Amino acid sequence: MEHETPTQEIFNEMKATAISIWESKKSHPSYLEEKMDKINPIVNFSDNAMIFYRMFDGGNQRQFREMSSNAVIEYIAKDVFIILS
Repeated sequence: MEHETPTQEIFNEMKATAISIWESKKSHPSYLEEKMDKINPIVNFSDNAMIFYRMFDGGNQRQFREMSSNAVIEYIAKDVFIILS
């Protein structure tokens, strides 16, 4: 299966959303730093943007979708089965 590379705008939004969710967790600073060290080097190639979504459990994925534009939700839906509600 060929993976679709998202537009740079979708990639940037997904990255910003992931960062926002991690920053909202009020985790230990070293834990947040560890997550940022994983997020920051990711580049927009193939379906790398899905890493931002897949790094969360189901509840946080729901929050991710709630924070996202329709374009991001449509991109995610192409890759995973979700019920859009």
